[in-house]
Amino acid sequence: MASKIPPDLFTILQHPGNLVFPSNRSYLRDVGGPCVDAVRQPSGHVICYDPHGRRILATDPEGNPLHECEWGTDQHERVVLSRARFQLEWGQWVGLKPGGMVRSTGLDLSTRPGWGRLRADDLRQMAAQAMGVTLDEVRFFYPDHDLTIDAGGQATIRHRKDVFYKLQDGTFGNPQFMACMGAMHWDDIDFLPVVELFQSLLPGTGSATFELIRGLYDDQNRQQPRPLRYRGIPTYPSEAAFRLFSAFFSAQLEGGGDPFPVFMDAPRSHEVTWLPDPNPPRRYFDPERKLCVTIKGEKVQKVTQSDDPSGLPFSSPSPSGFAPCDRRVHVVRGVLELHDGGKVATVPAKPSWGRLQDTQQQQLVTCPLAWRSLLGDDFPTVDPPAAFSAVLSYPEGAAEVAEWSSQPFAGDHLQDVLEQDPRLGAHLAHATRVLIDNFDGASGSCIRLDRPRDYTILYRSPVFAQKCAQSVWNQLAQSSRLEWAKAFRFHPAEAFRDKAYSERYDLIYLWVPFAQFNELEQLHALADRVASALDSRGLACVVGPSAMALMLQGAPLQVIYSSPVQDLPSFRMHLTILPQSRLRPGLTLFFLTKT
Repeated sequence: MASKIPPDLFTILQHPGNLVFPSNRSYLRDVGGPCVDAVRQPSGHVICYDPHGRRILATDPEGNPLHECEWGTDQHERVVLSRARFQLEWGQWVGLKPGGMVRSTGLDLSTRPGWGRLRADDLRQMAAQAMGVTLDEVRFFYPDHDLTIDAGGQATIRHRKDVFYKLQDGTFGNPQFMACMGAMHWDDIDFLPVVELFQSLLPGTGSATFELIRGLYDDQNRQQPRPLRYRGIPTYPSEAAFRLFSAFFSAQLEGGGDPFPVFMDAPRSHEVTWLPDPNPPRRYFDPERKLCVTIKGEKVQKVTQSDDPSGLPFSSPSPSGFAPCDRRVHVVRGVLELHDGGKVATVPAKPSWGRLQDTQQQQLVTCPLAWRSLLGDDFPTVDPPAAFSAVLSYPEGAAEVAEWSSQPFAGDHLQDVLEQDPRLGAHLAHATRVLIDNFDGASGSCIRLDRPRDYTILYRSPVFAQKCAQSVWNQLAQSSRLEWAKAFRFHPAEAFRDKAYSERYDLIYLWVPFAQFNELEQLHALADRVASALDSRGLACVVGPSAMALMLQGAPLQVIYSSPVQDLPSFRMHLTILPQSRLRPGLTLFFLTKT
């Protein structure tokens, strides 16, 4: 059968790296081989379909790949999406494995009277009562083949999730687990999903995923658009999720009104319906200039430079004039102006990007301090791929959680305790000088921006220090408190630790490095340093080995609260997603005061 694809579009299939899945590469053998098709959209983007009309590749107008899909059949001979991969704005590839995580739970029903009469819906009803959701919601996520009862009364409940992977070389040869989400019906898109461990997603993963979701949705709903709802057990509505959904779909509320507050109310999130936005974002890659430009309608939303050591895009300013880290893109007569603080670079637009709307002239927000000023003049330049990849990752199996990734479990909990315990909260209330030592993976949890404080932050990872400084700058800029940024000082830990501990602090956060857990002499020295630097009315939050308790008390410091990190609610919640996760044995959180 002759190919339906025009020769000029068939060359897009042949671009190196555009098709890597074996079943898709079979279409490259001969133009006169399998019947494939391709469509060039009004924007110039190209969509390629397999002989069954299923999307296998999407590219920008010049053939740079956006995503690739591989299709197959499951054990029930149903058509399913086997794998997908998509390219992020900065060149990294992310993989998606539908149903890649299956968690099975066994129940012994043989001792229940009349267990032989139990059916799948009876199990669903039990689950609905336990989880506080409706039977219909459980039925939606747990089909019959995931709820089985054998002849001996043993029930098996399977919970399937789709899994995101970082693809080291653009293929699934050595995938690295990132996060998961509720299993989608990719052959028939009918809801918007809940993403778990979303903070572990590489930047741009959310929008690239929704680019795929919207593309498949359009393929499947050419006649009449289907309303979608945000569904999950449970849902986790957030402003960020609402913004992401709104880029590709329009929120609707029956009877009218503002859908946002209803969406943010978890029990009511499903009341908001989502219909396709007529102008979803479009991405255009420019490999020669190492750019990716995202355009919605005729407005440039952001420009990402893959070789930028900040790991940040240039964004279109908000109506108030704010852009994250004061990195903004303006369009002036077909030229993109990239503003980075006081620096401006120009990039002529390509004709393939279409007509671009000039940026409306507005009052620019005056930024008295650049975000880099928090890091000092001697801060090292960060490698661009590392800057973009500065997220915490977790093992899918039983491997021990890495040091930086362990820190948020303690960091999130200690802030909850400081807010909820009046005794500890009093220490925080009067604290004006704060030392944060070696909390690189959770420095943000140790920073409160309710009033001015002097912060000394000792880091071992420049990548995470840079990310923390960017986050602090954005929060202060949005609240018109950038003057407070002058009180932040980031220093490399090894070079500055002696000087830092020669001063006094009202509040100290210290994470003991894993490498020192069995070094008794070093643990004693750390305890003495904390005692020496802590003000007489101060509070110290130390995370280290359980054996450190006696050393802290002999420093002299008094332990007023302690808990193994593995027992904290923050880690227990993590176990509901990755039940095999385990922390460094003995990892303990201590709250200390001077004796």
